Amino acid sequence: MAFIRKKQQEQQLQLYSKERFSLLLLNLEEYYFEQHTASHIQYKGSHDERKIRGSLKVCSKSVIFEPDAISQPIIKIPLRDCVKIGKYGENGANIHFAKAKSGGISLIFSQVYFIKEHNIVAPYKIERGKMEYVFELDVSGKVDDVVETLLQLHRASCLDKLGDQTAMITAILQSRLARTSFDKNRFQSVSEKLHMECKAEMVTPLVTNPGHVCVTDTTLYFQPLNGYPKPVVQITLQDVRRIYKRRHGLMPLGLEVFCTEDDLCSDIYLKFYEPQDRDDLYFHIATYLDLSNPGTFRDLSKPVGALNKERLERLLTRYQEMPWPKFMYGSHYSSPSYVLFYLVRIAPEYMLCLQNGRFDNADRMFNSIAETWKNCLDGATDFKELIPEFYGDDVSFLVNSLKLDLGKRQGGQLVDDVELPPWASSPEDFLQKSKDALESSYVSEHLHEWIDLIFGYKQKGSDAIEAHNVFHPLTYEGGVNLNSIEDPDEKVAMLTQILEFGQTPKQLFVTPHPRRITPKFKSLSQTSSYNASIADSLVSPGEESFEDLTEESKTLAWNNISKLQLHEQHKLHKEAVTGIAVSCNGASVFTTSQDSTLKMFSKESKMLQRSISFSNMALSSCLLLPGDATVISSSWDNNVYFYSIAFGRCQDTLMGHDDAVSKICWHDNRLYSASWDSTVKVWSGVPAEMPGTKRHQFDLLAELEHDVSVDTISLNAASTLLVSGTKEGTVTIWDLSTATLLHQIPCHSGTVCDTAFSPDSRHVLSTGADGCLNVIDVQTGMLISSMTSDEPQRCFIWDGNSILSGSQSGDLLVWDLLGAKISERIQGHTGAVTCIWMNEQCSSIITGGEDRQIMFWKLQY
Repeated sequence: MAFIRKKQQEQQLQLYSKERFSLLLLNLEEYYFEQHTASHIQYKGSHDERKIRGSLKVCSKSVIFEPDAISQPIIKIPLRDCVKIGKYGENGANIHFAKAKSGGISLIFSQVYFIKEHNIVAPYKIERGKMEYVFELDVSGKVDDVVETLLQLHRASCLDKLGDQTAMITAILQSRLARTSFDKNRFQSVSEKLHMECKAEMVTPLVTNPGHVCVTDTTLYFQPLNGYPKPVVQITLQDVRRIYKRRHGLMPLGLEVFCTEDDLCSDIYLKFYEPQDRDDLYFHIATYLDLSNPGTFRDLSKPVGALNKERLERLLTRYQEMPWPKFMYGSHYSSPSYVLFYLVRIAPEYMLCLQNGRFDNADRMFNSIAETWKNCLDGATDFKELIPEFYGDDVSFLVNSLKLDLGKRQGGQLVDDVELPPWASSPEDFLQKSKDALESSYVSEHLHEWIDLIFGYKQKGSDAIEAHNVFHPLTYEGGVNLNSIEDPDEKVAMLTQILEFGQTPKQLFVTPHPRRITPKFKSLSQTSSYNASIADSLVSPGEESFEDLTEESKTLAWNNISKLQLHEQHKLHKEAVTGIAVSCNGASVFTTSQDSTLKMFSKESKMLQRSISFSNMALSSCLLLPGDATVISSSWDNNVYFYSIAFGRCQDTLMGHDDAVSKICWHDNRLYSASWDSTVKVWSGVPAEMPGTKRHQFDLLAELEHDVSVDTISLNAASTLLVSGTKEGTVTIWDLSTATLLHQIPCHSGTVCDTAFSPDSRHVLSTGADGCLNVIDVQTGMLISSMTSDEPQRCFIWDGNSILSGSQSGDLLVWDLLGAKISERIQGHTGAVTCIWMNEQCSSIITGGEDRQIMFWKLQY
């Protein structure tokens, strides 16, 4: 549909244009080189001689003449059908390269095509037989060049092998491109800075057009070699919404640029001759205000003074030579003068008060975003940070709306509005993009590092020294005791210096601040305008790689998790279901229950195939070992049972605990068992060589001790960390490589029902009998988010920012963690949801409940 709309737009434009020629008149893989205003001379030398005005177009495989009068057909003469090409002599003979004054070019050929007579699109008319056409150029001095070009192309078209023809035409084309370059007079502004220029072809359906492409700091240009369809095609970089690397002819040479969100047809598709040219141009476009590229941002783990390595080395040299108390920066990142530097246009009286009735020197004013950034990066004494106004909605501090006389700079220009970066079309646009940057993924993932510098543990002490974050002692709270100074003059001077020099905020944190919770997968429903759309395209893979379809399916599934629909349900047990495991092919579903049985259910036949009982006590969980040959079940009778599916019998029993085993996990031949005996045990489980023929061997590797009974455990993706939840509401994070406790967080007022790491292992989510859903930062052990429901959430799955939980009432709840709210409630079981399973693609879900049923759910999207 997008292609059709674009074609209709082109046809509408042609209604207002006399030109009937298009590149679609060329053969496939043919190039249009140049055109000349000319006349087709009919009946040359006779009384009936007449001229038909038009333009002569030289193409790589044909000559095309387009008459001005639409009643006349377009003439196309294939070069391979030409018998002779030359200048037309005064006596009517063909004279190759004769130095005659005539501007005539003679073509003798055996076949000609007539196209679009009366401007009607219809099959081409063909006329055969030996004939001669004469074309007279308006500029006679061009005849020799045109004839020479036609003879070259004619020789190429007469070569026997198609490959030889293509090679010769390509050589002619490259020679022409090498002799020309982009016309810099076509730039939109004299202040534009050229980043790169190279040869390329603009690709449209079925045809390509050679020329020169260049990119400046504001605009992408393509200048066709032939000036068609217009002298220059240009795209403003701030309008670019998406950009993709493409394959062209199965080679990494294509680049597609979109400026319109809802149009599937790109605004320009370029084919390059070298992959490096394609990649370089992609880089220049992709890094224009690219909020997904870390290189766009400053390093938030460093103070402003440490961003420039050379300047920092000079400051550190001075620091080493300085007597105690030492400091790296003689001025602060925030002070009254710095704030008023930014706000002078809306608070001029404050600046006049601070500057004894004068504005600052015109060249030191807030004149330009770029100049201010450069000075903060390079200046010997300028280390200031931005102020909140840069992320607000009021643009008045950027605009001299009061028409203040702020002086004249050395170059003679008056200080007026603040000069914005080239990527900002207006002050409003600048603030909006600044807010987009603040809310971008990169800043969200690294802002905690900046918080550590300003408000946190890197503000003072050895950590501050290591982070190169040491300011003058007077800027810190407690740096000097004013009450201990008896000399009143000294006291006033010290106070004045503190007030004017800048003040470091109160230290709020003494441990590393946790990262913000950020989505691992981009939500299509949450993307917004410029930032999200270009970011989505920039992280797309090049032609040499393919998207991970599993990750893509997960993204799509979690974006539509609220569209779960019940597919089927089966009552398998006599008591509550406690565990679910599914074979890799999805054909067999294994469940455990408080009725003490392990059931094997066929998804295909929808029939119960096996029912196994190991003891007369409840089973608490189950899992399948790799290879789908063995099911492990944990029991309230203190044991873990290994059931061989192939041999249909209990193969091993691990009597590992002194009380009920509440949950088991398995990874890389290691079994992790949690128990009400207040321990989590790590076992080395060497599997049998042949299922059912030899018993497993189990060695106890570690014992993780707790104060009370452990109700649930979970491993991170790499199985390097384990999280446990206890009866008294404590969540504990363990380092499995050393079997040591990392963090112990008492975050629930009752039993912890379920725990799980986020896919990136940065966070732990826990649910409890108190109805709370708590998010804990793994690095710091801090509770960083908490949501409350009116009932316990007994089990859950999550992707790091969305949660699907099973509630005490039996409903499934979809939670938006970033928005801290329930986004959907789905009616499910008639009793509490006790366990939940999801396949790898996140498209299929099975739940078990106290109503003794298992329910099969499908995503509908």
